[in-house]
Amino acid sequence: MSFDIVKHRVWWFTLSSVLVIASVISIFVNGFNFGIDYTGGTILDMQFQHAVTVSQVREVVDNAQMDLENSVIQLSGVTDQEASQDVMIRMRNLSSDESKAIATQLSDKLGGAEIKRTESVGAVIGSEVTKNAVMSLAVAFIALAAYISFRFEYKIAISALVSIFHDLIMVLGFFSFFHLEIDASFLAAILTVVGYSMNEAVVIFDRVRENTRTHRRTDTYEKLAHDSISQSIHRSIYTLTTVLFACGALHFFGGESTKNFSLVMLIGFISGAYSSICVDTSLWVVWKNHSHRRGPKAVEPKEEEQAEEA
Repeated sequence: MSFDIVKHRVWWFTLSSVLVIASVISIFVNGFNFGIDYTGGTILDMQFQHAVTVSQVREVVDNAQMDLENSVIQLSGVTDQEASQDVMIRMRNLSSDESKAIATQLSDKLGGAEIKRTESVGAVIGSEVTKNAVMSLAVAFIALAAYISFRFEYKIAISALVSIFHDLIMVLGFFSFFHLEIDASFLAAILTVVGYSMNEAVVIFDRVRENTRTHRRTDTYEKLAHDSISQSIHRSIYTLTTVLFACGALHFFGGESTKNFSLVMLIGFISGAYSSICVDTSLWVVWKNHSHRRGPKAVEPKEEEQAEEA
């Protein structure tokens, strides 16, 4: 690869810093748009005179001008999987007047219906579930850091974790800035992004570790990192293209319920590939150069012995 990514590391650090700072500001200023899975809401259970589809109900709900675009619509009762007379709609918390208004609109526009049940429900994902998810993520970070430190070195582990935090902040900042809904599938998508980012980092740094055995001791860390990226970048591009194709199809051609799930992965995968190639290795090079002020050699004697033992 002719373009030297590591040589232009100031660009990557500047770009990432700007995006991270903007994301953090947006998170603190705008907050998050938590969906009804987190906040609770109102369930409206209706029985129509004729079978209706989810798309028909959603069209009425979305056009009601009552901020109900994030409602969850499910068919119930006897159904042919595409249409049913019984429909359950989970919406944000509504007053009794708002519930009656939306029920009236549905009945008038879809051929008549009666309300079977209206009830307020609590959050599906409470604070305890969220706390457990965050704790599990923290344990996963610690385990990954311990494994990479043992398999490679602690500088590589910390560089990889920095890039994962970078990717998480990118996703959170994007959702905060555009006020997109965070629903039950968000946590699953975030964990998928973490796994992808870690895998990309391990692939590149594994190539770095292997190259410490073959490169001359007079080579700089920049050359070692550049050669390692050149040898693994095609694999990273092929992997990214494949997952973007799948996630893009899910986002643009899937249903409304999967759009945010696939969007998290689209943003996270792009950010993960970028940070693994441009940020991870550049950060590692800067750290290694700083640690060896006597001269930025790619392989010090102690490191060479460790590489041979591995």
